[in-house]
Amino acid sequence: MITVVDVLIRADGYTHEEFVDRWRGEHVAIASQLPGLKRYSTSVPTEPDEAEYDGVLNLSFESIEAMNEAFASDVGTDVMDDAAEFIDVGAGPRMVVEETTHVTDE
Repeated sequence: MITVVDVLIRADGYTHEEFVDRWRGEHVAIASQLPGLKRYSTSVPTEPDEAEYDGVLNLSFESIEAMNEAFASDVGTDVMDDAAEFIDVGAGPRMVVEETTHVTDE
């Protein structure tokens, strides 16, 4: 499994709460439609006033090719255009990782 891990910083003009509402609201509705998406999770700091970042995003795909195809699609374009409205895209670190799950209770 290939996972994109993005550490996010909100765009200027957004409070942390507004960022979270937008991200977990209308943006999820768009991003969850990415072709080939296997898992999508969002995490926010428990103490946002103490945190350097506003959230962590994990998007999982079967392969690098599937990930690239997803972001090259029309939905991928819509996702990135929407994200640019409330995320300071590229301001936080990003990694594409090969994920191995060792424990799950699902």
